Amino acid sequence: MQMETLWVERQCPQAGAIRLHVAACGPADAPPLFFVHGFPEFWWAWREQLAHFSKDFRCYAIDLRGFNLSSQPTDVGAYKTSLILDDLRAVIDQLARGRVRAVIAHDWGGAAAWSLAAQSPELMDRFVVINSPHTLMFAKALALDEAQIAASGYMNWLRTPGAEAVLAENGFERLLKMASVTGDEAVAAYRACWARGLTGGCNYYRASPLYPDTPETAGRAASFFAALRPEPFRVTLPTQIICGTADTALRPVLLEGIEAHVPGVQIARIEGASHWLLREKRVFSADSSLQMLAIASYCCALRLDSTKNPSFLLVASIPQHYTRALLFQPFLEPVFSLTCPRSDAPDFR
Repeated sequence: MQMETLWVERQCPQAGAIRLHVAACGPADAPPLFFVHGFPEFWWAWREQLAHFSKDFRCYAIDLRGFNLSSQPTDVGAYKTSLILDDLRAVIDQLARGRVRAVIAHDWGGAAAWSLAAQSPELMDRFVVINSPHTLMFAKALALDEAQIAASGYMNWLRTPGAEAVLAENGFERLLKMASVTGDEAVAAYRACWARGLTGGCNYYRASPLYPDTPETAGRAASFFAALRPEPFRVTLPTQIICGTADTALRPVLLEGIEAHVPGVQIARIEGASHWLLREKRVFSADSSLQMLAIASYCCALRLDSTKNPSFLLVASIPQHYTRALLFQPFLEPVFSLTCPRSDAPDFR
């Protein structure tokens, strides 16, 4: 896989000139896919997926503003959701001629992409979101669900002044453990990324209105949720949610009733996978003929010709110990549950 380095530049009223780094691979004339990472990652988190999809697609993986090689404004106000969405729109407009086959996003990238899918559906055919809750579902849970409130307590710590300095101590030891980064190659890559700055990543938490109440702000989360209207958050695109059931930061309540906001949504649960399933070798095996997550993403990203048989059944060679059930509905819409061994590696937060 040959990676290309691309740059997208735009003017931001709150932060001046913004330069966004984008890693690209795959045939230049192939249908485009757009990958959006989360905290505390960067484009490199998608390397397994890029290797697979670049055979048939033109793949773009961004470094979000505040991360790695992209601009890292220090002002918290530069990380409002509306500004992040403008970055994503600029990349799709400049590199993919205004539309991609699918946006595939994880964590904070998913949080932004939920809004992009709701507000700018014309930019994508389909939407794939991985371990990242829908805005309304998350706001509701932060207001009403004690288990999710407790699981999200880390957000308030990351909002505190100086959190990035603590994360950088001892060669980013704490952050390596939090994000379950292992292996010499990955550790070196992530340390190099984080050495360029962590303030931008923490500013996503500081700029967001979605965080649990503190003793000083009791009732704030409930008031914020009560003020939200559902219409601006409704996603009508074909949408695939992929979640690891061992993600300790995101509780099952976040999927309860999501169909009201995302009609026809498909949900794939990977049993035993953590928040970091993109990098988990038990989910992505080097000798796997078709990686588990790639199946879900590919089937959502692929728009079949209408002349094809709608009852076509895709049969792939899948390691038996990963698979519990795999069923494709007409037009290859996936409905399945995957099982993989649990790991002793610590989950995030």
